[in-house]
Amino acid sequence: MTLAWRSRTCAAALMLLPGVGPGFAQAAPPADAAQRLIGRALGETPLLDDLRELCDRIGGRLTGSAACERAIEWAAEKFRAAGVESVALEPFTMPRLWLPGSAVALCVAPEPFLIPIAAVPFAPSTPDGAPLEAPLVDAGKGAPEDFAALGAAARGAIALIRSDEMNTLGDLFAEYMRNSAMLESAQEAGAAALLLQSTRPHGLLYRHPVTFNAVPAPLPVAQVERESAARLQRLLARGAVRVELEIGGRSGGPYPTHNVIAELRGREHPEEIVLLGAHLDSFDLGTGADDNGVNVALVIDVARAFRELGLTPRRTVRFALFTGEEQGMLGSAAYVERHAAELDDHVAVVIFDIGSGRTTGFFLNGREELRAPVERALAPAAGLGPFALVNHGVDGTDNFDFLLSGVPNLVALQDEAGYLPNYHAESDVFEMVQQREARLNAAIAASLVWNLAEQEQRLAPRQSRAQVEQLLVETGLDQQMKAFKQWDDWVAGRRGHH
Repeated sequence: MTLAWRSRTCAAALMLLPGVGPGFAQAAPPADAAQRLIGRALGETPLLDDLRELCDRIGGRLTGSAACERAIEWAAEKFRAAGVESVALEPFTMPRLWLPGSAVALCVAPEPFLIPIAAVPFAPSTPDGAPLEAPLVDAGKGAPEDFAALGAAARGAIALIRSDEMNTLGDLFAEYMRNSAMLESAQEAGAAALLLQSTRPHGLLYRHPVTFNAVPAPLPVAQVERESAARLQRLLARGAVRVELEIGGRSGGPYPTHNVIAELRGREHPEEIVLLGAHLDSFDLGTGADDNGVNVALVIDVARAFRELGLTPRRTVRFALFTGEEQGMLGSAAYVERHAAELDDHVAVVIFDIGSGRTTGFFLNGREELRAPVERALAPAAGLGPFALVNHGVDGTDNFDFLLSGVPNLVALQDEAGYLPNYHAESDVFEMVQQREARLNAAIAASLVWNLAEQEQRLAPRQSRAQVEQLLVETGLDQQMKAFKQWDDWVAGRRGHH
């Protein structure tokens, strides 16, 4: 007889006792509730079956695609089947649509050969959706000085941008941070299009946005496989190269979509909320397994665990699956706007978004005062640690608008080794998920969220706008926000509710 079976049996029996269950004051939960949640998560649960279904039956889920709409309905039904009575599809408007179409590149001279590429989100199609033939120029790493050195040769040309191989999260953020200056320099130089060398070896393509918040790029851009880019660079070093590029796709204006929100109401302070979230949307070259299907399955399974074990914490636990994350965390921004009047009552927000790598700690996001209470909340899961609490600020996932709004927020710090090579890539598929670690992460998440919702004291007060602005400067997030074109929205009050 397994621990999970015994726990479910006990929970079902308790519901038959006088004074327990709907319509009655709920009894205090068992003292070992967190350990029960951990034990269940480490046993056989539907977590991986849910992930397999999401990846194989639905696949890549760009917000605005038919696949994303199917995923929204799928996730809502999973919460209902788990016994969560309160499940809602909360509407919001995405500012702009982009869906991929054709993407073909050919080296025309000095020798003809196919160049494998992937279109970059929110970059326009080639003019009239027709092939564009132009000379290729080596624009170095795409810095302003690289385009300046090309001079008139850049005008009307297709510019090849070199990259270093990515090995760390720092390398990944450096790739994002270069984009604004690169696009501005390419536009000023009069380039006709850009080919960005993949940071991944072995012919792996991926789909990164080069703009944020669904803002259109000023010229066609495609990712080119690393080895083909190196071949083109060698040819350029010996003479002229001409390339034919054709990019098509579907773009449009605002359109409606939804976040999936489920809720288990607290027994004593139902107005106070602990939120566990992940993003449901993904890019489409792979099936969105590590980014971020595995953590979608985690959020659903934590809700399922609370219901199976009959556990109702002191505070409400809200489970959020956001869309629009890949376009600039637009779904979570819409949630913050929609629930602005409730933000004082959001005790904590916990986000998982670094794949299936083992959780080694949490980002405190500039809130050093969270260290001691988070350590206490993690104590029942200490055997799955150790856990490092890192006081860096995170911009790039669904904690961000909560951070700007002063709500205490945590992002799971996960081992990135298995995540980074497949991030946004063709290889982000079910087979790459670290299954044992995914179960461990679910155990950690369930225990942490239970304790945050159950402990008597709130995690920390909500910060004022002035306090948040100080935090942004102290953590260096202000510079990142400027590079990501987010700072003006903060200054204007379009992001961050107080």
